[in-house]
Amino acid sequence: MRNTSIALPELEQYLAKAADLLRGSIDQADFKAYIFPLMFFKRISDVYDEEFQEALEESGGDHEYATFAENHRFAIPGGNLWSDVREKTENIGTALQTAFREIEKANPDTLYGIFGNANWTNKDKLPDRKLADLIEHFSTKTLSNANVAPDVFGNAYEYLIKRFADASNKKAGEYYTPRSVVGLLINILDPQEGESVYDPACGTGGMLIEVIEHVKAAGGSPKTLWGKLYGQEKVLATSAIARMNLLLHGVEDFKIVREDTLRNPAFYTGNHLARFDCVVANPPFSLKAWGEVEWASDKWGRNQLGGVPPKGYADWAWVQHMLTSANAETGRVAVVLPQGALFRQGAEARIRTHVLKADKIEAVIGLAPNLFYGTGLAACVLILRHDKPANGKGRVLFINGEGLMKKGRNQNTLEPEHASELLKAYAGFADIDGRAHVATLEEIEGHDFNLNIPLYVAPAGTGEKLTLADALTNLEAAQARAQETRSALEAELVKWGLSA
Repeated sequence: MRNTSIALPELEQYLAKAADLLRGSIDQADFKAYIFPLMFFKRISDVYDEEFQEALEESGGDHEYATFAENHRFAIPGGNLWSDVREKTENIGTALQTAFREIEKANPDTLYGIFGNANWTNKDKLPDRKLADLIEHFSTKTLSNANVAPDVFGNAYEYLIKRFADASNKKAGEYYTPRSVVGLLINILDPQEGESVYDPACGTGGMLIEVIEHVKAAGGSPKTLWGKLYGQEKVLATSAIARMNLLLHGVEDFKIVREDTLRNPAFYTGNHLARFDCVVANPPFSLKAWGEVEWASDKWGRNQLGGVPPKGYADWAWVQHMLTSANAETGRVAVVLPQGALFRQGAEARIRTHVLKADKIEAVIGLAPNLFYGTGLAACVLILRHDKPANGKGRVLFINGEGLMKKGRNQNTLEPEHASELLKAYAGFADIDGRAHVATLEEIEGHDFNLNIPLYVAPAGTGEKLTLADALTNLEAAQARAQETRSALEAELVKWGLSA
């Protein structure tokens, strides 16, 4: 077998070319459902061949010994290797689909369902000629461990995820969080060796991958995290991509389940949700029809944190779920929310008030607008703990990061220096003129438990004209005030018997 180390840029170019070959046949938003399974199939086939050769040399040429399961990370039944499918000239889609299903059946604990449910046999979309071109392109390189280390392969995989996210933009918001934001959240939570981490809306697994990188960067052993990384994702194809992502990064033991987290949480012990040291997520913003009826009698007790969120906004349901999933002593939570969740009234205000009075919110970090795929609105990060540090008890840190971004034509980006400034402000837990303010619970109560960031820390005056971020923040605040006024008006009308 040829042994030529492949550098990351070369690997990225090779994967990008594979995606280009799909153009014209498949909607760009669906590329990931086809390219990732092919890429994963090529990788595990080449690694299987590599392991076979090593076992052959070790045994002095014993072919039967080389096929033993203990010599291979994954089982690949005879006739279902990449080279077997490559020999096909007709019905290639059927051959691929058969190989995928056979490999999944042979590895039920690790690979079941991992190849997703793309329609490989639709010859209108994927004629044999197109699939043959793709297979020949992938065949130009050997993706063995000797040629491509897991880290390099994992990074190339992440590159491809971002490339697909850029191409599909709006739809990418369902599965991809900008990695600079991911890095900020993980650096704030600061997971340690051996701690458990849970992402209840894990998308393509970026948060869990970042946890591994964080522990490695701190000089720790990622292997102490094996068996302690958990994720749940509702979309089948996306959950499969997350599993592939972790496997290709060399993670040997993790648990990612495809299921609706709010309706059917996957991780529990007896009558209680499982508890984790770190709980982190960027759940879908303001999810509709999320299961509010069932939430009213939730057997996991999540509604005990202030009640039932409104049917049109699941944002606080995610907070309730994540807090319930956090360890009572060590647990810390980081969740991305739309800023509207900070000041909307009604049921959300009741939950917000409950969580504040319970002293669970440690920090509210406002982010710049248009950082995320699929929405131009500004988001925020809530940091919560069951057991806050002594200097944080009875207080909440507000950080206004609305101006921390690099403007882009279609989307703004949080650059490393911006994330670093936000992290520094969080770690300092002190007032910074125009950037941060530590508010007491009494001060927050004075604002009727409204967490709208400009109420506590407005950006320092620059003499510049009103920015888009300013305008959006002001608009959201005005909408909140309008809602309050409307509620008050309706209450008065009821008193006078004039309600509809």
